[in-house]
Amino acid sequence: MNNEDALAGMVPDVSRETYDRLEQYSELVLKWNPTINLISKSSINQIWERHILDSAQIFSCVRSSEKWADLGSGGGFPGIVAAVLAFGSGWTTRFTLVESDQRKAAFLRNAGRELGLNINVTADRIEQILPMRADVLTARALAPLSDLLGFASRHLVPDGTAIFPKGRTAAEEVLKARQDWVFDLTETPSKTDPDAKLLMIKGIARAET
Repeated sequence: MNNEDALAGMVPDVSRETYDRLEQYSELVLKWNPTINLISKSSINQIWERHILDSAQIFSCVRSSEKWADLGSGGGFPGIVAAVLAFGSGWTTRFTLVESDQRKAAFLRNAGRELGLNINVTADRIEQILPMRADVLTARALAPLSDLLGFASRHLVPDGTAIFPKGRTAAEEVLKARQDWVFDLTETPSKTDPDAKLLMIKGIARAET
């Protein structure tokens, strides 16, 4: 299956223009990668499978949103990919990408300009920024679930949804997180990794002690 067909399997009705924009983005990542290490060397030849399609399936879990926050955005996975797909779907979603590494933040700003996306890049630590009041919050390969829930409780609106992809440790992380947090969880098998899951979480609150 080629990349375009694989993307269509993740997100229906993707236009050729949107696919081309994602191709342009992958070329930007590969261009900047030798300088600032946006993705690992081992995944360079699998940028679509390991990064773009993996990010696209996160977007496919969202029906619409007003404000989307992506934490620890790094090279823009899933933030830039989601912004491209939202643009192609005619959404007016405002994206905030949080990345404390100044060089990676510079890449994200450049990518946003070149791709014509509605994004804001915040080059600061997550703990230090004001609550963003996002209705969708994502983070990919950033921190243990307990820490992510702390970020989500601060930066989501009360009825917002957090989406976190997790690998083999997902069940263990959920059990540990429930020691400190109360939350509603929906698990979806990953379409790109048989050992991974997407954790969709709502109703986040501190557990009573």
